[in-house]
Amino acid sequence: MRTLLKFLTALLLIGSTNGIAGESDSGCLTRGTGDMGIIVERASGSLKIVDRTSHSILFHVDGLGDLSHASAVYSRDERYAYVFGRDGGLTKVDILCGKITKRVIQGGNSIGGAISQDGTMIAVSNYEPGGVKIFSAADLSLVADIPATQVTEKKGAKTVGLVDAPGQRFVFSLYDTGEIWLVDMSNPSKPVIEKHQNIGLQPYDALISSDGRYYIAGLFGEDGLSMMDLWHPEQKPRKILENYGRGNKKLPVYKMPHLEGWAMAGGEAFLPAMGQHQVLVAQRGSWKETGRIKVHGQPVFVMARPDGRQVWVNFAFPNNDTIQVIDTESKQVVKTLTPGKGALHMEFSPRGEEIWISIRDRDEIHVFNTSTMELTHKLSVKKPSGIFFTNRAHQTGL
Repeated sequence: MRTLLKFLTALLLIGSTNGIAGESDSGCLTRGTGDMGIIVERASGSLKIVDRTSHSILFHVDGLGDLSHASAVYSRDERYAYVFGRDGGLTKVDILCGKITKRVIQGGNSIGGAISQDGTMIAVSNYEPGGVKIFSAADLSLVADIPATQVTEKKGAKTVGLVDAPGQRFVFSLYDTGEIWLVDMSNPSKPVIEKHQNIGLQPYDALISSDGRYYIAGLFGEDGLSMMDLWHPEQKPRKILENYGRGNKKLPVYKMPHLEGWAMAGGEAFLPAMGQHQVLVAQRGSWKETGRIKVHGQPVFVMARPDGRQVWVNFAFPNNDTIQVIDTESKQVVKTLTPGKGALHMEFSPRGEEIWISIRDRDEIHVFNTSTMELTHKLSVKKPSGIFFTNRAHQTGL
């Protein structure tokens, strides 16, 4: 009997081991998700699900609608990606099965979203009709509908810069009315909303520091940014970096900078300057300017390698074929790469040994070694834009 039990146990272990990186009878993968991610195919409303270690494509997923400005967050277990489409679609994708599990059209023009601290709620911000809607992460049922300040009889203000914050809160800005709102969802049936007005002209995007303390909104209508200390939400948001554009003629803005992937390195923040060919450097805490770095064009994403040693920058049209690498110690551009037109989205591996870059006009993803800054791999992806790895599930604001 003991011999038989040992034999059966061995068979179970072998089957379990073989199933870790295999495929179940349902066609779903039986493996961990820690080195997986999704790549948005913006022109076809589809996704590629990828293996970051093998640099391979695992699944192709269709039917996600308009992904021309798509973003995504992950469930706490990293199995589900929640994709926010420009058509107002919110789509839950099972990345181990390569299929859509639920999709709702929740607005007319969506511009991003966030997942709550405990992973139970998904918030979506909208240009049309304005406001934020909050859904159950389990089944995408509506939990709360938060209308924005009205700007016309039928339309609310555009909501932008939506992020999650500690304490079961969401934070977002209102573009048309110059406001920052905090929404406390500790009791989902009774959201508590705190409104801060007159924070600056036309906040267009925002970021939150990785520790969840500082929320910073970029301003399109004036120089500078508006910063709120979430440890002290009773204090009015204050202006920072107000003088970076003074005396300089602003250039036409071909693409709004993105603040979500901002760079923190060595106690300093590296931020894209609106309407300038500059990366701004500010001291964390005091938020006083400590430097400016001249770069190739108008920066869109300014992203720090996870160890903070480098900052990688891409640019708006007509300079969107170029990537520059800044050494954060010397604050000098140390490498200029020209991977091709439409170098849009960048994503570091969790420990920073690689960076994946979407090259839209070549229908390719380029993977670079961040130490040598050399191209190591290419993946064929149709009109790629956003790249989102599963480690985002465990980071505030991403």
